[in-house]
Amino acid sequence: MENKSKTFEASISRLEEIVKTMEKGEIPLDQALALFQEGTTLVKVCNQLLDEAEQKVTLLTKGPDGEPVEREISDHG
Repeated sequence: MENKSKTFEASISRLEEIVKTMEKGEIPLDQALALFQEGTTLVKVCNQLLDEAEQKVTLLTKGPDGEPVEREISDHG
């Protein structure tokens, strides 16, 4: 999970770089298209990682009858 977290964080960081570069508007169209394509791929990866994390949270919070159980989040586990 730690590896996936790093991948998620690295992907978000790269997305931020892409947005900043594209917002400047100083790059040629072909480079902007390549960055846009890279960004859309990174968004898909991030969404997949978030979906996987949500599934794990749901699995960990199921009650005895299989229905989700709402629990208060605490720092003490």
